[in-house]
Amino acid sequence: MNKSILKTNTSRRNFLGGTAATVALTAGVGTPWIAQAASNVKIGLIHPATGWAAYPAAQLRYGAQMAIADINAAGGIKSMGGAQLEALLGDSQTKPEIGAAEVEKMNEAGVHAIQGCYQSAVGLAASAAAAKYNIPFSVDVGVSDKLVQRGLPNVFRMADGYGRIARDAATNLGEINRLAGSPAKTVIIVHEESEFGTGTAKLMTAALKEHSIEVIDTIKHANPTRNFDNVALRIKSAKPDIVMPINYPGEYVLLAKTLRQQRVDFMASYSVLGGGFNFKFVDDLPQIAENMIDVNHWYNPSSASGQAMRAKTEADGNYFTFEVYCAYMSVMFLADGFERAGSTDKEAVNAALAGSTIDVDFMPYGKTEMVNGQNMGSRAVAIQAQKGDVQIIAPSEYASAKAVFPRT
Repeated sequence: MNKSILKTNTSRRNFLGGTAATVALTAGVGTPWIAQAASNVKIGLIHPATGWAAYPAAQLRYGAQMAIADINAAGGIKSMGGAQLEALLGDSQTKPEIGAAEVEKMNEAGVHAIQGCYQSAVGLAASAAAAKYNIPFSVDVGVSDKLVQRGLPNVFRMADGYGRIARDAATNLGEINRLAGSPAKTVIIVHEESEFGTGTAKLMTAALKEHSIEVIDTIKHANPTRNFDNVALRIKSAKPDIVMPINYPGEYVLLAKTLRQQRVDFMASYSVLGGGFNFKFVDDLPQIAENMIDVNHWYNPSSASGQAMRAKTEADGNYFTFEVYCAYMSVMFLADGFERAGSTDKEAVNAALAGSTIDVDFMPYGKTEMVNGQNMGSRAVAIQAQKGDVQIIAPSEYASAKAVFPRT
């Protein structure tokens, strides 16, 4: 797959209703699958389309369907005679058991690969269900390293996981703090309750110790949470130098607003995989967002294809969040597997994916190298809201600005 699949003139209408055939399924309702052309390559998209994570799910579907439309417009899977990609849509409703049930329904519908699932907990259940049928499974967003540590030959992840992200986040913070004269000594972590937040918080606590930064409290919250007043009071009383959110979009934004409203004073907000840190957050709450830092998936703003994808996304009236390009990359990866396998044979496709060297230049990545299903060329970056924009502040090879630390 090459950069030519990025078509800036592909309209939203075309890729949602034209070249990319789509079949929707609502879990538990019994909606029938609609028969499609046998020559199509069916990719199941499983996301929490309803429930508290509906916005990031919509962003993921947008990115995946953009990729499907672009690949189809560029000739489809050429080694299979131009076979077109077709999306089958499943709704996990944020629940692992429903995500697994969607896999069963998609298998019955003859799906050739599956992409999902935003939440690590849902991804673990859905990919295990897919493993029963050896269905190629590409993780678009899901940071738990358990996803690729179970020895399942059908599960792959192009983006990085929380193990290396935690180490990079601690290293970046240690360096930023050192350059500022090492003023930060203490951290409070506020994390969501599932595998994503709990696992990342545990890893960050250990990683920060190596940089002489102590986690003095860890606060867990439910999904969803509608009030952070007590959490703000707890942070205010403890007086940490740094507040470290690890949570999904709704709670990320609400926590940031609450800390501002309660006038909680701290040196910096340094989140890790903060689901709500994006261009929308910076636009909606510029005074709160200013100088906040996050370590997360991000695009490569210096690449022409990254710029083109952002321009198209914004022209379609959407924010260019990490869900969009992570989902796009995930579909590219699957399509490359079908292209090199020359068929939808599951073993052949899984073997092709395991040996992938696909070039994804719109992400700040090195060479793609799959080791036990994990792309070792991927990495997260540290980003900061500065003057109404988002800048990469680490690592240095992708940095577009210097860190503002402590915040002003």
